[in-house]
Amino acid sequence: MEKIDKLDRQILEIITRNARMPFKDVAEKCGVSRAAIHQRVQRMIENEVITGSGYYVNPKVLGYASSAYIGVKLEKGSMYRNVIPEFEKIPEVTECHFTTGAYTMIVKIYARDNEHLMELLNDQIQEIPGVVATETMISLSQSVKREIPISSNNV
Repeated sequence: MEKIDKLDRQILEIITRNARMPFKDVAEKCGVSRAAIHQRVQRMIENEVITGSGYYVNPKVLGYASSAYIGVKLEKGSMYRNVIPEFEKIPEVTECHFTTGAYTMIVKIYARDNEHLMELLNDQIQEIPGVVATETMISLSQSVKREIPISSNNV
């Protein structure tokens, strides 16, 4: 991946705060042409600096009142390749990470309520071949949600 420069970082700071801002407005804030913004954003997409776009949907509005993280222990760590497609079949699973430490995997899940969460755990997740144990941590409140800092001098 090629390095990103100061203008790329400035563009990223703006569009990560408001992905719907027109390129014309981004260009004005950066002091360059709209074509330059378009070309830079396109290059960052091609180079996988920008990996997605879209809208954030509030799960609670859709009836998902509960969010939880599930620590999953597998029979063997190498089984994660077989387990990931099973998690992909569960729509309420929004993240799945292969990890080090006490768990083989950490999964983020949304449920309508505790009864729904129990059904997801007992009837789906714990039935996946290779899953030997789970530990559920219910999120009481999300305090921070943001993208990685763009202006970091580390990159």
